[in-house]
Amino acid sequence: MTPAHAHAPELRAAARHFGRRGFLTATGAAAALAFSVNLPGTAHAAEADARRITEDPFTLGVASGDPLPGSVLLWTRLAPRPYEPGGGMPRGRVQVRWELAHDARFTRVARRGTATAHPEFDHSLHVDVTGLDTDRVYHYRFRAGDWISPAGRTRTAPAPGARTGELRLAAVSCQAYHDGYFTAHRHLADEDLDAVFHLGDYLYEYAVNATGGARAYTDRRLPAHFNRETVTLEDYRLRYGLYKSDPDLRAAHAAHPFVVTWDDHETENNYAGGTPENDVPPEEFLLRRAAAYRAYWENQPLRVPQRPTGPDMRLYRRLRFGRLAQFDILDTRQYRSDQAYGDGWQTPGPESEDPSRTMTGAAQERWLLDGWKTSAATWNVLPQQVTFAQRRNVPGPAFKLSMDAWDGYPASRRRVLDGAAAAGIDNLLVLTGDVHVGYAFDLKADFDDPDSRTVGTEIVATSIASGKDGADRPANYDDLTRANPHLKFYNGRRGYVTVTLTPERARADFRTVPAVTTPGAPVTTAASFVTEAGDPGLRPV
Repeated sequence: MTPAHAHAPELRAAARHFGRRGFLTATGAAAALAFSVNLPGTAHAAEADARRITEDPFTLGVASGDPLPGSVLLWTRLAPRPYEPGGGMPRGRVQVRWELAHDARFTRVARRGTATAHPEFDHSLHVDVTGLDTDRVYHYRFRAGDWISPAGRTRTAPAPGARTGELRLAAVSCQAYHDGYFTAHRHLADEDLDAVFHLGDYLYEYAVNATGGARAYTDRRLPAHFNRETVTLEDYRLRYGLYKSDPDLRAAHAAHPFVVTWDDHETENNYAGGTPENDVPPEEFLLRRAAAYRAYWENQPLRVPQRPTGPDMRLYRRLRFGRLAQFDILDTRQYRSDQAYGDGWQTPGPESEDPSRTMTGAAQERWLLDGWKTSAATWNVLPQQVTFAQRRNVPGPAFKLSMDAWDGYPASRRRVLDGAAAAGIDNLLVLTGDVHVGYAFDLKADFDDPDSRTVGTEIVATSIASGKDGADRPANYDDLTRANPHLKFYNGRRGYVTVTLTPERARADFRTVPAVTTPGAPVTTAASFVTEAGDPGLRPV
């Protein structure tokens, strides 16, 4: 690792004193020490005069997230030159004004205030605006010196117990910059939505060459430091600068509040808990994980309780939209057991079927099942990362299963389904990303018995760009559909899925674009399905 691509010396020095167990116990006390030098504290950075910022600092746009009945989180990051370390900002802290209004012209301001952009957090801002009306659309913007940010649109959640008539959301995932344009995000920005759930792989750790990979730029060249894998905090911060400079992604964030969770590529492909994909010392990987988690929080519309301590970050959380829907947002990466049989597609056996194996970790599993016991929602929605339903790769007895998906953790899946049944959850809807295709599954009480009871629905959102253009019928279409009778839809194009919830039914519309390797493709609806409240099972519209 070259000096330009090395962890900060104080982080490395702290890590040498603690192995993997030291990082993963006591809520990452070792990494708390490691990162203490990089948190705003008693020795604040000097204040910089925002009036002396000579270039637009709002190149990464604005975002909002995690809507609650009386509050919403507003985000931006000051970065006049986002492709440079530090974003082209001075080291000092900067005072930024924000305002939230009832109208797009900001003539009726509901709240305004000032927040500090700290250099220790790469001049990102996380403003939790409280005391708002429930179930209300708002518009927001930021000011730094003489610069005004683009305006964003957001909304609060309905009041607890409110009998909401309709909730419209979208699910997205997997946006590899080097695989194509974020055209689907541009169309997503034009949808009429209450919230967008981003289910992981917001960025990829892989190198992006000077012409943007499959984007094949002819009008620009990206800096050489993007053409390497992300490892350090600076690497991850720069990569977010690249991704969030994309105009289509900025448009989607400005149009809707996002609810985000990660998968693996925000850190490293297919890591499992404290176990990396490759054979590196545990303290080396956990420094990388700490850097990745820190940069993730800095660049997402997340509240302070989600701020990481070293390599630990409490990302699972719960949102409620009146009596209509409860969302239990999972983290299936940070606490999971290592993949069985060396990962990949394998024949299931005693190792993968070990009842002690977990996808969520014990604490998150208890939190989920306890939350269902007290849920009064019509729809209990589980936004998470990897395919939940059984997915055999071929018909017949010689099938294999993905060890990275819930198929590699069947005991963990069984506990979740049994917990839903014990809590009386009638309308379970799982939202999934990861696999770069669109799926619609019936969830079965016993996946090995096609005639067993249907207990819920899984909607899998395809990728925004990962996998390049894709195909309507991937090469394994016949094998997969014949091997899995509970699979009701399979499409390999890029796009997203919208889900409309009412007290009577849930409707999923799979929205796809024909290409992402060239910009500007149109969007169409590839298929639509409904499932009725109290009668699980998908049927085409």
